[in-house]
Amino acid sequence: MKASRIAAVGALAGVAVLTLSAPAFAHVSVQPEGEAAKGGYAVVNFKVPNERDNASTTKLEVTFPTDHPLASVMPQPVDGWDVKVTKSKLDKPLEMHGKKIDEAVTKVTWTADGDGIEPGFFQKFPVSVGTLPEDADELVFKALQTYSTKEVVRWIEVPREGQEEPDYPAPVLALAEASGDGHSHGASDGAAESDEDAENTSAETAAAADSGDADGTDTTARVLGVVGIVVGAAGVAYGVLAGRRRADA
Repeated sequence: MKASRIAAVGALAGVAVLTLSAPAFAHVSVQPEGEAAKGGYAVVNFKVPNERDNASTTKLEVTFPTDHPLASVMPQPVDGWDVKVTKSKLDKPLEMHGKKIDEAVTKVTWTADGDGIEPGFFQKFPVSVGTLPEDADELVFKALQTYSTKEVVRWIEVPREGQEEPDYPAPVLALAEASGDGHSHGASDGAAESDEDAENTSAETAAAADSGDADGTDTTARVLGVVGIVVGAAGVAYGVLAGRRRADA
């Protein structure tokens, strides 16, 4: 009886480890191409992995921060997806290049016009943003991910420093400090020039960084999974051997 309990505990431990490690690489996230510096412009990618085995991701809604509104938000076209940009009036107008702006983008929605993101794949949604705030260290973008089954996953929980990561964390963009000359990296007199520079100079860096993040996360998840399987298998094996010894006795 004792051996059976040990085997059961071992198997449950393996399942628990696999379950806990799975969400580690399934989050909707946001990463800059190169660097997102305070006071400048940047191209950021919203990365959406499909975490279902029996459904495709067909819609992504990203809400932009209203506490630090961005005057310039320009999505890059993505094959197979329609994009809609929603603007809202600002309580406090912004000033950009000597012009007052009384509205800003508050949401961008991508809707698949085909199969969307199928199981086992992910998709990036690039957006040019600026001017990034100088009085913030990060920007939080809340996201809704809709599947072909009509299921909606709400990535809206704000991570808190010193606390465990929530189950459904919102994408968070970390902002780098401006360069020592007083100008932010990637900033220019016009959004178009800045976006072009960012795309040309940082595409390879972003690809390498993204690949590294994915590899590191997947490796962690796999290691945890293997540990869980080994623990479970050891428990089962111990139970079987103990049972045989009692039978022989």
